[in-house]
Amino acid sequence: MQVHNDLGPGYKEEIYERALYAELIQRDIEVQAQFPIEVWQAEVNVGLFYLDLFVESSVVVEVKAFHHQLTNDELAQVINYLKATSAPVGLLFNFGRRKLEYKRVFPGRNLRKSIQRIGRDNVKKTSFRDEE
Repeated sequence: MQVHNDLGPGYKEEIYERALYAELIQRDIEVQAQFPIEVWQAEVNVGLFYLDLFVESSVVVEVKAFHHQLTNDELAQVINYLKATSAPVGLLFNFGRRKLEYKRVFPGRNLRKSIQRIGRDNVKKTSFRDEE
């Protein structure tokens, strides 16, 4: 809330991410920015995610700055991050609106059946044809 109160809406995501990082550091809370998470299947690296913030090695934080309300796409992104990290909780923030929008996200019982996405995310994609 402090970051949103200080900056208000209107900046790009990276500004809020940096401000939130600085606020957490100032409060002596362990945080890592742009934390890389590799996704493996049968000893093959099939993807790479970068978490906006990883707090205390247990909380995934995803920062957005949209004028519109959060959608299932953003929620699915956090769920994917929870699956990849085995973190117990995720926090999704949208700093782009007049009132701070946030959601607390839990991985759920069945991680294999995630919410459906439209297709937008920041996973590094590799075509299987590129590897042939």
